[in-house]
Amino acid sequence: MEVRVEKREEGFTMLKGGKGCTVADIEALPDGERAELIDGELFRMDAPTRIHQRILVALIWQIQTYIVKNKGKCHLYPAPFAVYIKKDKYNYVEPDISVICDRDKLDEKGCQGAPDWMIEIMSPSSKKMDHERKVRLYREAGAREYWIVDPETETVTVYDFEHEKGPVRYSFSERIKAGIFEELWLDLSGMDLE
Repeated sequence: MEVRVEKREEGFTMLKGGKGCTVADIEALPDGERAELIDGELFRMDAPTRIHQRILVALIWQIQTYIVKNKGKCHLYPAPFAVYIKKDKYNYVEPDISVICDRDKLDEKGCQGAPDWMIEIMSPSSKKMDHERKVRLYREAGAREYWIVDPETETVTVYDFEHEKGPVRYSFSERIKAGIFEELWLDLSGMDLE
């Protein structure tokens, strides 16, 4: 597939404009090229920053430790991990963290349908994508919970779709309860973001 840049939308570059792209276009990208597909629009993903990766590791460690300690049945997958969010050919995302509790959704390609909980670590340039397009997409697809972690403002915005609550905004200085688990509280207060 010949990839051409059509327009740039806050940290994501729309490739091959219009709404006619499919998962086949994602699969045809050159090795190492990552993109997401939302309602037929293809967006190339920028490489994550060092701070993004530090936060990602801290969250993965806390969530996975909780799952293992409690002998949980949920699975955690960090990006890049394929999520065929609407089980159609026009939507494909790679959330920074996907937690899937229904093993029937998992196959060799990734997750077929919405994960139970998704976390995106926002960059200043992905604000519109994370707060608008993905909120709408994740809610429509049936996700139970969605978090947007903002390293710049040191806040976490929580959408509890399952209980129709949110958005609720927390500071990194607060312990934040994960809605899909009874006793999991995440703590970002000790993060060194320098």
